[in-house]
Amino acid sequence: MWPKSKSEACGAGAARSVWLGAFLIVAALPACRLDMYDQPRYEALEPSDIFADGRSSRDPIAGTVARGALEADPVFLTGMVNDSTFTDEMPFELTQEILERGRERYNIFCSVCHDAAGAGRGMIVRRGYKQPPSFHIERLRAERVGYFYDVIKNGFATMPGYAAQIPPDDRWAIVAYIRALQLSQYARLDELPADVRREIERAAGAAQADEKHGEAHD
Repeated sequence: MWPKSKSEACGAGAARSVWLGAFLIVAALPACRLDMYDQPRYEALEPSDIFADGRSSRDPIAGTVARGALEADPVFLTGMVNDSTFTDEMPFELTQEILERGRERYNIFCSVCHDAAGAGRGMIVRRGYKQPPSFHIERLRAERVGYFYDVIKNGFATMPGYAAQIPPDDRWAIVAYIRALQLSQYARLDELPADVRREIERAAGAAQADEKHGEAHD
């Protein structure tokens, strides 16, 4: 074998240096991770001699508010005024979009018990679950909107709370839709828009005509 030239020898040495450096870096990585993983710290509820009570887990400082938990609008977030009275006013102006959202959320979360019309005969009730009261009884038609919000959030009797599943704005949208359901069963004819009144009167007239026609044939 011919002896290596000076340039070949230098290239081989550089390659060995690169491989050696890479090996040392790779070998050092587990040690770095282990040091970060085992850094000095207290595990949850581990005792500590730093504090007089011997606890490493400390209570939050008075007045501390967790990120995303600031209740800047108590009425919107609780449905109550002065922490003791249910509000009787929606916390925002109602729109068709909000009612549509409320109907969608109601059908997903509420109709399985309360049914689509709010009479309390949903599918799981027909399968044996305790029947809730109809939204159309006098007591619930007279309830304040904050009451329905509170029940959705915290539950009542056998109904579980839905605070984890339904955010505040959707709770209010559902409340608005419940009010719409109640109104649909007890609205007076003179409260309806003119075009809706005409349609109802036309349908009622047609029904009466059919009834008379049937009696005449009898």
